[in-house]
Amino acid sequence: MGVSVGLWLLLVLCGQGQVGGEEPACRLQWKTVSNSLYKDGDVIIGGLFPVNVLAPQLDLTFKGQVSNAACQRFILRHYRWLQTMVFTIEEINRSSGLLPNLTLGYLAFDTCLQEQTTVGAALAMVTGQEAAVWGSSCTGTPQVPIIIGDARSSGSLAVARTLGIFDIPMVSYFASCACLSDRQKYPTFFRTVPSDAFQAKELAHLLQLLGWAWIGVVFGDDDYGRYGVQLLLKELQGSNVCVAFSQVIPKAHTPQRIRHIVETIRLSTARVVVIFAIANDAQALLEEVVRQNVSDRQWIGSEGWVTSFDISTPQNLPSLVGTLGFALRKAQIPGLGSFLTSIKPAGSRTEPFVREFWETLFECSLEGNSSSGANRPRCTGTESVEEKANSYSDVTQLGVSYNVYKAVYAVAHAIQDMLACQPGQGPFQNGTCPSVDTITPKQLLHYLKKVNFTTPLGDTVNFDMNGDPSASYDIINWHIGDGGTAEFVKVGQYDSSRAPGQKLQLDLSKVVWGGGWTSKIPVSVCSTPCTPGTRKALQKGRPVCCFDCIQCPDGEISNETGATECIRCPEHFWSNHLRTECIPKQEEFLSFQEPMGIVLTVLSISGAMLTSAVLLTFILHRDTPLVRANNSELSFLLLLSLILCFLCAMSFIGRPLAWSCMLRHTLFGVSFVVCISCILSKTVVVLVAFRATLPGSNLMRYFGPAQQRMGICVCTLIQVLVCVLWLTLDPPLPSQNKATIRSATVVLECAAHSLAGFAALLGYIGLLATVCFLLAFFARRLPDNFNEAKFITFSMLIFCAVWIAFVPAYVSSPGKYTVAVEIFAILASSYGLLLCIFAPKCYIILLQPHKNTKKSMMGK
Repeated sequence: MGVSVGLWLLLVLCGQGQVGGEEPACRLQWKTVSNSLYKDGDVIIGGLFPVNVLAPQLDLTFKGQVSNAACQRFILRHYRWLQTMVFTIEEINRSSGLLPNLTLGYLAFDTCLQEQTTVGAALAMVTGQEAAVWGSSCTGTPQVPIIIGDARSSGSLAVARTLGIFDIPMVSYFASCACLSDRQKYPTFFRTVPSDAFQAKELAHLLQLLGWAWIGVVFGDDDYGRYGVQLLLKELQGSNVCVAFSQVIPKAHTPQRIRHIVETIRLSTARVVVIFAIANDAQALLEEVVRQNVSDRQWIGSEGWVTSFDISTPQNLPSLVGTLGFALRKAQIPGLGSFLTSIKPAGSRTEPFVREFWETLFECSLEGNSSSGANRPRCTGTESVEEKANSYSDVTQLGVSYNVYKAVYAVAHAIQDMLACQPGQGPFQNGTCPSVDTITPKQLLHYLKKVNFTTPLGDTVNFDMNGDPSASYDIINWHIGDGGTAEFVKVGQYDSSRAPGQKLQLDLSKVVWGGGWTSKIPVSVCSTPCTPGTRKALQKGRPVCCFDCIQCPDGEISNETGATECIRCPEHFWSNHLRTECIPKQEEFLSFQEPMGIVLTVLSISGAMLTSAVLLTFILHRDTPLVRANNSELSFLLLLSLILCFLCAMSFIGRPLAWSCMLRHTLFGVSFVVCISCILSKTVVVLVAFRATLPGSNLMRYFGPAQQRMGICVCTLIQVLVCVLWLTLDPPLPSQNKATIRSATVVLECAAHSLAGFAALLGYIGLLATVCFLLAFFARRLPDNFNEAKFITFSMLIFCAVWIAFVPAYVSSPGKYTVAVEIFAILASSYGLLLCIFAPKCYIILLQPHKNTKKSMMGK
């Protein structure tokens, strides 16, 4: 927009020229609607200041502008900036050390805070109103070689883009847009105010430092606001700060639009609102905030408005107290206070602005007096006069004014360096120096780039390769002072020249917070930070700051607030019930100390003792017909093997170790094979004994004691061989149950790595038991008084039923109960064999001794 306006004005400027005669070829056809202030000198410094902030509607045509309108809404603070420029130039002219033989003059215009007016005023300064631009051929020297201004980034962009083509330098005191640091587009632009890039970066840092993750953003519809917010959002990318809403303040400040913005702020859950705008835009918004009584927000201000007295009035302060923001570094310029208060209604040296100054200050109008020629104020009211006067004459909070002061001194030092050039050592072609009589903008631009000096207040001023100074800000907090007036309290500072980590300093103990919090930092989050033990789960379709907190799954933890992911615990650790730390897993195995282990141990020992008692009974009554008839040798071996079966159950209890894992299965397999082999041998002997009584039968010679022992040994040897192969090739070893790896308790077990070996061991026992059961079943119809085969049948039936039921129970039992099921099967089958085979015999031997005779045994 600035380029189009500037080029259009140049076309108007040169398009109406005439050729020949004494009439200049190029004449300025456009007249500025704003006031100007002029003082002659050897070098004229231009100045652009938004003394008024409301420009009239321009009626531009190619033949010129016909308008008698003037700018309105005089701002005392902005007028102080202009006065500071005048004061600084006069201070330099009085100095004997700086430009002693040269007088500076000034030509300052009111830009009315509008781009068109700003560009028009700038062109008027460099060409001269109603005068030839560059003589008859348009190649003359501009009247003003350098411009101090503009205050607004948009105006500075337009002027820098237009006048930069002609190498006319400008030094801004308040245009902080980072876009102006582009040296390719704006090679002649300098400024004494830091770039917004620094402010946006540290503002983002401040938001994160204070834990504000849910903010609203409002910005002005100009280059300052748009570029500033873009920089801020760029800095916030990848951080934990999200933007709840983003609203733009329209240039027209329409009531409907302003109310809509404030309504958005009021309805939002964001308790922190960043306003990146110039004072005029921020004032329009915040006055509506006060009208709607939105007082529960923490306001964060940019340097464009955070120290504005027009906003921090006693009427606005209750809603805006606690406002926090970055302000330009403050300084107190000696002598400026008395200079500002020396303005009089009559005979003032700044005559063009006197009327507006007094009318604004006293709400008066100045009437001319024809007899005296002086202007006397006629005042209709004096409300807030003291407040307005203080906002104008207060030199204790000089930020922008100090930047104006430094800008004028920078120009003066550049001219001083230019005049100090020694012939033959100059920076131009063949070592030439610039002309002392005529200072051109291009020459001044060269020296301005290299300027480096210390102000009378002791601050060093220089420009980097982009024309920017080093960044230095004060962090300002709004307090309520005496009498209910605003007090800007410095609570921190930022200095880009400091070491990393020390650039931003903030004293939280001095801060008064907004939004009714006053004594503690406000909380502004979309979702409450997730506590340790939980993690964030983003809500679909909402910003990343809006999330649900989900508890970490088993085996994972989060030990910090706001964790995004849960951490998996190491292999041998598990999460506690709060999911905040990893603790060693609890090892689970069937131990002798727990109730189940104790019960099984008691049953095992009881079975072994009971079997021993039966063995002792049989030994004591070994000569009785009943014991002799039941093959006492096999009975003794069977009882010994049953004792081993009962005792082997205890090897399954306790922590699994390498030797215990191999022992338990070997002892179990061998002892049961010996037991079943004995029963099988008894069954065969009983069956063959009765069949051998048939005429012509001679089978018993094949089943004598030696053959019985050999049969038992062969059956046992086969099981021993199976166990040896299993233990040699792939033995069972202690391991953690894979099904419990992802649990707080790890089950220690003896893993049968070779399923074939385990199946062979059990299958062989099952084969012998099946054969024994079938033989006993076939021999069940023996003589009435000798029912050994019937007892064996019952015992084998119980044995087989137990181990058939064992398989599904073993597979489905969890953890240590798997071992318990196996022990129960061993004990149940052992008790079944003991009771079914030996209980009837012990009953006769001990309780019915009269039946323990050969006659009773023979029966029929």
